[in-house]
Amino acid sequence: MAPPPPDPTSQTQISLFDLNSLDSPGSAADRAPAAADGPAPAVSAPASEGVAVSGAVSGAASTTRMPSPAVPPVDPALIPTDARIPIPAGTYGDVMAMIEPCNRCQRCGLGATRTHAVIGRGNPRAKIMVIGEGPGQNEDEQGLPFVGLAGQLLDKILASVALDSNRDVYICNAVKCRPPGNRKPEPAEMAACRPYLLEQVRLVNPKIILLTGGTAVQAVTGEKQGITKIRGQWRTWDDRLCMPILHPSYLLRNPSRQPNSPKWLMWQDIQAIRAKYDELMAQGAL
Repeated sequence: MAPPPPDPTSQTQISLFDLNSLDSPGSAADRAPAAADGPAPAVSAPASEGVAVSGAVSGAASTTRMPSPAVPPVDPALIPTDARIPIPAGTYGDVMAMIEPCNRCQRCGLGATRTHAVIGRGNPRAKIMVIGEGPGQNEDEQGLPFVGLAGQLLDKILASVALDSNRDVYICNAVKCRPPGNRKPEPAEMAACRPYLLEQVRLVNPKIILLTGGTAVQAVTGEKQGITKIRGQWRTWDDRLCMPILHPSYLLRNPSRQPNSPKWLMWQDIQAIRAKYDELMAQGAL
């Protein structure tokens, strides 16, 4: 059963969002984008995916599907060895089965410097999926995404509309290994890891995907617009409703709650997300 909608008269969100006294440790997950409006690195989606993104929409919109060429049989043992080896849909039976191959993956250079591959956390059958940029230091050490200050804030943002990060949401990243120095993932790194991400989306099968920050938007949909220009706008990708939102690390760097501030905008967006979730629930679509 879905959790009850939050009391609109509640002021809980103010205290839940108030992590202004916390300092970012400098991990990729906690790092604010250098330029909020700057485009993320370009990543080309493989043509074999056969999915096109429709533009921003006010509700559910159609997604154009293109014919996909046949994929020859692939030896799963070879997938972690070379980015040129595809990962056909159905390669993995569940998200847990991805842990071992990701932890020995050398499809890009990030595998040489990681401590742990970071696959995901939360409910692997959740109807809401959150996709971030990549692991930071805390995530690399623990093998879990969004466990630093940005992750704490993300959990509280979700809780402010009665969404539990362990029960109602599945959280993962566009790349599974920490980029050195907490830099942004390079296009080739995101392209190498994208087939793993597509398998996660297929396995979790969410109805709603939240894309935290411009890099996540670029990695998933290929869109290049700055996050502040597209945040809060529904669009469809792979027949799923997606909303770009500001990365929690950006909110930590911008503590104001004045109208039109980043935190104020996030509050508008998370309420819209909760409303859409309730709408789909009422329609029996979840």
